[in-house]
This record gives sequence, C-alpha cells and structure tokens, in this order.
Amino acid sequence: MNVIIVGGGKVGSHLASILLRGGHSIRVVDDRHDVIERLKQELPKGVVVRGEMSSPAVLEEAGVANANVLAAVTDQDDTNLVITTLAKFEFHVPRVISRVNDPKNGWLFTTEMGVDVAISQADMMARLIVEEMSLGDMVTLMKLRKGLFSLVEEKVHPESEANGRAVRDLNLPAECVLVAVIHKGELMLPHGSTILEPADEVLAVIHQSKLELFASKLAKKKS
Repeated sequence: MNVIIVGGGKVGSHLASILLRGGHSIRVVDDRHDVIERLKQELPKGVVVRGEMSSPAVLEEAGVANANVLAAVTDQDDTNLVITTLAKFEFHVPRVISRVNDPKNGWLFTTEMGVDVAISQADMMARLIVEEMSLGDMVTLMKLRKGLFSLVEEKVHPESEANGRAVRDLNLPAECVLVAVIHKGELMLPHGSTILEPADEVLAVIHQSKLELFASKLAKKKS
C-alpha cells in the first residue's frame, strides 16, 4: 500500500516505522530542518520529502497521485485541514486520515473537508479513562470502528453470574461476541457448551452500548 504521511513529528515518525515494518511503501513530508535531519537518520533513504507540507507541488513530489492513503498528522489543525482537502478533492486519494490536535476543533474534520477518519488523541484518551473507571476490572485492549466496538478482556469472578455456567446460558446480546477464553494458561475457542470457571480470562468484541452489561455478568454480583 502506498501511504503519504504529512508531518514528521513523533506521531508521524512512529507511524512511518510501523508501516515500514508492515511492508508498506511510504513517503514522509515535512519542512522543518531539525525534523528532516532526524528523519533521515531514522528512516530509509528516499522516504523523506522536504518541502512545505500543504503545498500541492510538494505533495505531488511525494507521489500523492498514486497514494492509497494520506495521513495528515502535523501539530496544527488548520494545516491538517488544508492538506486533507487537497488530498481528497485535488488528488482524489481514496482514504484520508487526519490528526485532531484540539478536541474543540473536532467538528471541522468532516467529509466535506476531505477527512474520512479524524483521530483526536485527547478525546480518545479522555473517553478511555472514563470507560475504564466505570467498568471495574475489565481491560480494553483495542478500539474498533471509530470506538463503536471494543476488544476487551475480563476475568470470571468466583461470585459472578458467569461462574460455572455455559456460555449459551449467559444470554449475551447479539452485539457481544466471545473471541477466546484463556483457561489455566491455555487458549480455547468458546462454544455454547463452554463452561466458564473462576479466573478464566474472557476476550470479547462488544458494542459500546453493551459493555456494562457484559462486565456485570463476569464481575462479582452486587449485594
């Protein structure tokens, strides 16, 4: 996959390293001398493109015409919006992703501005903290579909509704899919007849609206 990363700061350089390890073809665009020098030390030759980050000519030099994805991850929201608009409407990049630095600007990052996916680090962190505070011992491993679904892990409490019961008898909602059960260090694929025991670690993909319900079935019953 051909990916253009605009902004070579900590986020951009880390993203570049991950994509390179995944075998993707990437270009990183930045115009700051110190950043360019650092990137040249960290990344393979030919990956770094120096020039004004919101310049159509520089984006063309980086190969935007052949890009499958463009990620605008500078630390300036106005710059990111200019870049996403150019990428989507001038160069017709199929997938455009943008970093949102100030959560108050989140409403601007829409499809009308060329943004397919907007990622606000501050907003995601705040929501994750609130969620973890409200769900007891449940651990969120990954967010999916813009946060609509979560991959979570929860241990079966000895005094929970789930202890000693088969999966099919838990009456889990359709928006909750059990992915795996780790029993005494062994990974099992759960079936309807699988009996859950204390300390079993249950992994599940769950819709945001059903997280508390799932947690209540595996946690200690409220007196």
